[in-house]
Amino acid sequence: MKWLAGVAALTTASVLATPAPPAAQQTRHARSSTAAKSQPAIPWQSCGAGSALRLSGLRRSQGALLPLEVKSDSPLNDLKGEAANRALSFWPSATSANAPASAPHIYQSLIGIDLDQKPGSYDLSVEATQTAGGSPLACQAKFEVTDGHYKVERLNVAPKFVEPTPEDLKLAQDQTARLRAIFATVTPEKLWQGKFRMPIQGATSFKNFGTRRVLNGEPSSPHTGVDVGAVRGTPIHATQRGRVVLAEPLYFSGNTVVLDHGLGIYTLYGHMESMPVKVGDTVEAGQIIGKVGSTGRVTGPHLHWGLSISGARVNALDLLNLR
Repeated sequence: MKWLAGVAALTTASVLATPAPPAAQQTRHARSSTAAKSQPAIPWQSCGAGSALRLSGLRRSQGALLPLEVKSDSPLNDLKGEAANRALSFWPSATSANAPASAPHIYQSLIGIDLDQKPGSYDLSVEATQTAGGSPLACQAKFEVTDGHYKVERLNVAPKFVEPTPEDLKLAQDQTARLRAIFATVTPEKLWQGKFRMPIQGATSFKNFGTRRVLNGEPSSPHTGVDVGAVRGTPIHATQRGRVVLAEPLYFSGNTVVLDHGLGIYTLYGHMESMPVKVGDTVEAGQIIGKVGSTGRVTGPHLHWGLSISGARVNALDLLNLR
């Protein structure tokens, strides 16, 4: 039933999900965060004309975020880039807004490494023009994608979890196509302000991102979200300011809300018991957008928290480490 892998690629549910031991999950999260932070500082790479580029690291694993900075002696126009064949969006750094006039202008971007990105070396290119004199900026760099080494689970489950009716299959396929279209849309405005935050206050259990399941002998897609453990009815908060672009029941992820944070960044919240928001609403960071439930193709309450960066499926926990 290989059709299941394609249908569930964006909304993979947590079949038979149960909260993992908090200590184990905290250790795993801390280990990945420490690995990213402990890498030696990467020097600025000159792009000519008083400009430079810097990656936060030279390698990242599948499903990770790779922050990028560009600096210039004068403001930049038409700043754009591409990494691993995905377009990049840039925004002015918050520190630049309060810096003295003589300070360089800093722009930031996020490279999303998709869960299924093939390990290897990839090209990064950035180009722009400076407002002062119109000098062109052009920079190239390389970074390495490594294997995420995500676990594989082999489960025997009730047939209903892997054998939907033709009607349900058609519904799931249509919903997946809609999600792909949403995640491919780049709102040119930066809607978030400040740091991203955990959607469930005090959460300690995070599991299953990247896990590949073999259900009744048939492989399914990797699990594209983080399962955040919480009891039914726990409030779910917007991880940052954004616009609601989807709020409805989906076949796999149940009651689902998708927030557009602008510049190709989307977060998804699934399996919710209730959804007090609607499409078109603008929500603020920390605003309650639902409550933990077990709707969709799951057997226990938790939050499925997903992140898409320019269409790349990325570990949402990486948002919490951004400066």
